[in-house]
Amino acid sequence: MDKLKLRRDLLRARASLDPGQRRANASNIRETLLDQPWVQMAGLVACYWSTGSEPDTHGLVFALWKHGATVILPVHKDDDDLDWAVYDGPDSLKRGRSGIMEPIDTRRGVDAIRTAALVLVPALAVDRRTGVRLGRGGGSYDRALARVGPNVPTVALLHDGELIDDIPAEAHDQPVRYAVTPMGLTSLM
Repeated sequence: MDKLKLRRDLLRARASLDPGQRRANASNIRETLLDQPWVQMAGLVACYWSTGSEPDTHGLVFALWKHGATVILPVHKDDDDLDWAVYDGPDSLKRGRSGIMEPIDTRRGVDAIRTAALVLVPALAVDRRTGVRLGRGGGSYDRALARVGPNVPTVALLHDGELIDDIPAEAHDQPVRYAVTPMGLTSLM
């Protein structure tokens, strides 16, 4: 199956989820992550501010921050690479160039993700055999994941049914080590 068709099918399935199911999914994902000791101990967490039909991260970002983690969120650069800035509560965000909320804090540079103890990334799907994630096609997160150390937990957040077999992989695709769905955590590598 080609990536474009797979993306369309997955986005269509996400769009069909009712708001109550999306809220329940976000809650289950948040609680699964917050129960992990390696999440609880992560001092610097790279995450993202969800949008549209993605599993909602707003409550997760807030909870991580309230529990004392420093949370950095991406700021999309003009070249589609990701800069990073610190989240400092709900009032520390503004709408960015692509309509996604971004921190107003000082930009830390594209290499700031190198210092994260935990990296949470969006995905439309993840291959359960290889950990390859299917993103939106811009390559922003593949570039960011290439900067992450080999022992840092990288986690894709998914709805049920998005942990699948046989995602077409290209040379630039970066795998993740874990996937979290509303059903729980799956180790991939």
